[in-house]
Amino acid sequence: MSDAVIFAVIFVGFFILRLIAATVVFFFIVPDGDRCPNCDAVTLHVKSRGWNLVMPWFRTSWCYECGWHGLLRRGPLTPTSVAGEPTKQGSKKA
Repeated sequence: MSDAVIFAVIFVGFFILRLIAATVVFFFIVPDGDRCPNCDAVTLHVKSRGWNLVMPWFRTSWCYECGWHGLLRRGPLTPTSVAGEPTKQGSKKA
């Protein structure tokens, strides 16, 4: 093999390894769950056809308190509060 082919194979190999390493690091940097990374509020799930098709293991989210929007890893969701018993409004005892 010529020196140019060996150099090309090594160069492309390092490039691919760098992409894999960056992807793994990015995956673990992105927070999991449904909490905003800026203000720790609960975020809303946003349906994004493009992001959900390309990267289904991430959750597209939007924070209605600080306006942050981005990707979160799928993880535990914040439990919703259970509403109390419905009250009868407008009915008064005489």
